Amino acid sequence: MAWKTRPIWTVFLMALFVLGDARSHQDGHYHRRSRELSGYQLRDDYNADNFFENFDFFTEPDQLMVSSGMGYGGEDKNSIVLMQYRYVNESATREAQLISNSNGKIYIGADYQNVAPTGRASVRVSSKKSYERVMVIADIEHMPHGCGTWPALWTLGPNWPNGSELVLIQGVNEQAINKPAFHVGVDCRITGAGQTGNLTTSNCNVYGPNQPTFVGCGADDPQECSYGRGFNEAGGGVYAMDWTSNAVRVWFFSRSRIPSDISLRDPKPETWGDPVLNVQGGCNLDSVLRDQKLLFGTTFCGDWAGSVWSSSSCAASTNQTCPDYVANNPSVFEEAY
Repeated sequence: MAWKTRPIWTVFLMALFVLGDARSHQDGHYHRRSRELSGYQLRDDYNADNFFENFDFFTEPDQLMVSSGMGYGGEDKNSIVLMQYRYVNESATREAQLISNSNGKIYIGADYQNVAPTGRASVRVSSKKSYERVMVIADIEHMPHGCGTWPALWTLGPNWPNGSELVLIQGVNEQAINKPAFHVGVDCRITGAGQTGNLTTSNCNVYGPNQPTFVGCGADDPQECSYGRGFNEAGGGVYAMDWTSNAVRVWFFSRSRIPSDISLRDPKPETWGDPVLNVQGGCNLDSVLRDQKLLFGTTFCGDWAGSVWSSSSCAASTNQTCPDYVANNPSVFEEAY
């Protein structure tokens, strides 16, 4: 996988702010802010100097990647989905130069040098800390893109899907727009009101009736610079997520449109306009959303990129299956960071 931010992915900044009684905890100990505090207070700042010491490396198979039956995105499958990646530990990633933190930037990438019949080496990291009711601001300069890729930035609670999952960035193959989403294990519906994104599914329950399994509720960002090639060509941008007891809202600002209050680290979301995704109204967020860790990761093929491969432009342009393409064409993944 390769993510480039200005300081992480390559990412420039990953900052977490708290408001009111928002809290974070580590080793079971919570740190609570006074309700009397006004404005957002910087809680954690992940940058090139401290990022990897604050994140754990994940090396197990994805939970969704080993499912069978109805695949992510709704395509029927009669067997276990073929995966074409291997998450590797920190020492292996450093030896293979899949990660780095220099020149004020965090780089997270994938193997682009070796044929990989047993799975292309990739990276998935999760924060050591868990959070509740926070604002996340991620300044990202470059993200993975292209046939076979499935990059994401998301938060994840315990015992998925009961602990819920918030997806700030996700997409597959040659997708041109971002698809933020919310996943939970109980019925929880949104209307699409108060957002700029086009509502794609309204029931946040990953097993909700009358919509594809695992999709939850989500929106399509109408900005073509919000994901993939268009995002990278525009120099990246900022993704922001504000989580309160009343709503979860996700914004994207391209590099030339980043609000000055974000640059000054004094976020004022009330001045940002409508978010791309607005999870509000039909969900008791305090009961379903808790103890969220931050995750970056890039999957190859799998339940989504693999299951929609045949209906994407990638099947025709490569004349290969997703696993074969990912395994046998390492050089095309040099930009998967």
